[in-house]
Amino acid sequence: MNGPFGDPGLFVSSVFDRRAFLFDIGDTQSLDGRDILKISHIFVSHTHIDHFIGFDRLLRIFLGRNKTIHLYGPVGIRHNIEGKLAGYTWNLVQNYENRFVLHVSEVTPSRIHTQTYHCKDRFVPKSSPTVAPFSGKLLDEPSLSVSAEILDHDIPCLGFSLTERFHVNIMKDQLATLGLPVGPWLALFKKALFEEQNPATEITIPLVEGSDIRQYPLGKLAARIALITPGQKIAYITDAADTPANREKIRRLALDADQLFIEAAFLAADQEMAIRKRHLTAHRAGTLAGEARARQFAVFHFSPRYTNREQELMDEAAAAYRSAAKPPTLCQEK
Repeated sequence: MNGPFGDPGLFVSSVFDRRAFLFDIGDTQSLDGRDILKISHIFVSHTHIDHFIGFDRLLRIFLGRNKTIHLYGPVGIRHNIEGKLAGYTWNLVQNYENRFVLHVSEVTPSRIHTQTYHCKDRFVPKSSPTVAPFSGKLLDEPSLSVSAEILDHDIPCLGFSLTERFHVNIMKDQLATLGLPVGPWLALFKKALFEEQNPATEITIPLVEGSDIRQYPLGKLAARIALITPGQKIAYITDAADTPANREKIRRLALDADQLFIEAAFLAADQEMAIRKRHLTAHRAGTLAGEARARQFAVFHFSPRYTNREQELMDEAAAAYRSAAKPPTLCQEK
């Protein structure tokens, strides 16, 4: 969201169901309120201030709305969220007619502990956290999944990958040929495809709101109006020590990613500083991108010591990628 020297944060919009995913909550000023209101899931790597300071702005925008947010983070995230919520006075929330709910999930090596906070209850939990096993996936839906690895940054720090199953592209010219309108029914049609419903399932299409309808079998309709293409994989890695265990986990998360966002805090010439601060160098970031066969990668989270020298970091990462894999496509942050 904020360029290679700014607070880390990745905003991923899902056109299919008009929602968005946020990875880390640094400075969110580049997102307007409409963007933020699309967010359904937030994935926090860790709660250092540059990765978490934007939580308060999101909270302010969500208040007073019918909104459910799922937030995931490493050990300690529930305590951090409760500390944020405890910093405000909530004596007026009973006046809100809308329902805002926050589900906070703390990821440990074998378990996910989820605590629910209701705005109407002044964000005071009314029950104990639920506990579920953790085997690598945080979110598993028909259309996509989000996986995580616990990395070492001298504290637990999560790395993430988001994987779509496939894209469903609607051919509007075919809709026109069949005399079918664009409308909410298309979301139900796509949902049926992602859920692999029986091809004979009848899809009901309202031709004019409140009047005539038409029905098509799912399989035949898909053959006429849908172009199905492979889904994308996006990986997000930040604040990780350059250790063998971390390298293996990063390669696993980023394997065959269409787009890898990976930190490159220091140049290889400053490797001792990178080791001391438990960050990756640009050389290591590029090498990992190549070893993971990432199709494109973007380096970010540059140390301010390299202000006006960002090209050196990108060039070092690109050279390392070339040594480890095929020539890269290096995406620069905007």
